[in-house]
Amino acid sequence: MLTIQSQSSLEKIFPDTQEFQPAYVRGSCLGGEAFSYQLAVKWDGWGGKALGLSVDSPLQGQVRLFRVGCVPCQLPAYPGRCDGRYITTKPGLFPDVLAPIEDGRLEVSGFCQTVVWVEVAVPQGCPAGEYPISIKLEGEGEQGESAFTLEVVGESLPKQELLYTQWVHGDCLCHRYGLEAYSEAYWALLGKYLAAAAEEGMNMVLTPVFTPALDTEVGGERLCTQLLDIRKEGAAYAFGFSRLERFIQLAQGVGITHFEVSHLFTQWGAGFAPAIYAEEGGVRRRVFGWDTPADSPAYRAFLAQALPALTGFFRDKGLAGHVVFHISDEPEEKCLDSYRRAREGVVPYLEGFPLYDALSERAFYDKGLVEHPIAATDHIGPFLEAGAPGLWAYTCCSQNVDVGNRFLAMPSYRNRVLGWQLFKYDIAGFLHWGYNFWATQNSRAQIDPYQVTDAGRAFPGGDPFSVYPGPDGPVKSLRMKVFQQGLQDLRALRLLEGRLGRGRLAALLPGFEEMTFARYPHSGGSLLAWREAVNRAVGGR
Repeated sequence: MLTIQSQSSLEKIFPDTQEFQPAYVRGSCLGGEAFSYQLAVKWDGWGGKALGLSVDSPLQGQVRLFRVGCVPCQLPAYPGRCDGRYITTKPGLFPDVLAPIEDGRLEVSGFCQTVVWVEVAVPQGCPAGEYPISIKLEGEGEQGESAFTLEVVGESLPKQELLYTQWVHGDCLCHRYGLEAYSEAYWALLGKYLAAAAEEGMNMVLTPVFTPALDTEVGGERLCTQLLDIRKEGAAYAFGFSRLERFIQLAQGVGITHFEVSHLFTQWGAGFAPAIYAEEGGVRRRVFGWDTPADSPAYRAFLAQALPALTGFFRDKGLAGHVVFHISDEPEEKCLDSYRRAREGVVPYLEGFPLYDALSERAFYDKGLVEHPIAATDHIGPFLEAGAPGLWAYTCCSQNVDVGNRFLAMPSYRNRVLGWQLFKYDIAGFLHWGYNFWATQNSRAQIDPYQVTDAGRAFPGGDPFSVYPGPDGPVKSLRMKVFQQGLQDLRALRLLEGRLGRGRLAALLPGFEEMTFARYPHSGGSLLAWREAVNRAVGGR
């Protein structure tokens, strides 16, 4: 006998889950939205069976099925730096990998749950109405069926205005797949990873003009992924842009519209130059790196030539207004002076190209060193109080108490709620550092992301990456899909705000006015109820 439990996308269903929320059999969405729910399948026999899996629905061609796989995590939370609203803080297996079901077959077990993620990619302009979705399992004398009704509101989501970037780590792609950076095979693979990110809402990409000075051990070096061709002739430099142009065209081809130039100085304080390679006398060698202080006259002279060439290239390509620069990631207040010196050396060459940096310390903004801060969500209050225009937000491993995040051990509502918070505070952009960081902390070693999800017990599991490496491209995660749902919520809220205004909109959502980044509904059901209220109002009901 087969048992099928229909649950919302905000439930994390473990292999040994015994208690379920009430059956989730009905939901609504707008056109242009990816709507998801889950099926927990249990067979009461001994061993396993392979069953046929089929879909019957007027939206049949838009339904995609995934098997939810579990991954291990040794560090689900930092000891002493977590709250009581994690699913667990103990090491274990966590549902996350979404493996596409493409052969119409599902292996079920008599010993534990088998979970199917059902996604309906509703087309833009889809006619309003109720669309039944029947998922059938049958074979070897067994059969079962799940019935769901999806109501499509006769409106479509507006374009995403929020800028969203997750940092793509090209060296991790090279190491995992055994490829040379910018070989033809690498370009093809990179295109697949960028397309997957764009499908889930990413519209800005970290652009490695220089090898990103991120998560690198002091004195160490990551694989060179520098896009800019550089020739050195004495004190003069010449630049080639062919790889950079190809990177931009590849990203634009999958829907990415904005670009962030990799940091011009090392992480956590702008102390040194990034690793930069140039050809000199027919030999390619590293000309700057950890042995180059940030205020080195030689590095300043290089930037005085490189930055005008870069900005001129971007202007020629019509990208003014679509490119931002960075100085240093997450500088600490003790580094104010070194950051100031680094900034002073580049600002004269970046007219019309804004500088953004991720911060926890408001002092950098107060002193005018970072005009466009990207604030950590657990330190964003002072930036909001200061009225920082065009404020961005970010999360990483440190946002681990009270605020939302995408850790494996957190319930999914803490992931999706970020979309609602970004809307409430009119946040202009969102950054997360780990799209595919498949390495240990400071890039000391490469890891198998199916076995190590916490950067070698350095960051809470789920922080370092959102995609897994498949045989020939990315395999998406449950966390990636849930965050995209939050972005869709934000877009629906923007649509409704344009019709009702902020005050009338908030009145539809009990508790919305009291929500902050650290205070919000602590259940998936509450967020789903909010979204249903938004959909009803959009549909005029």
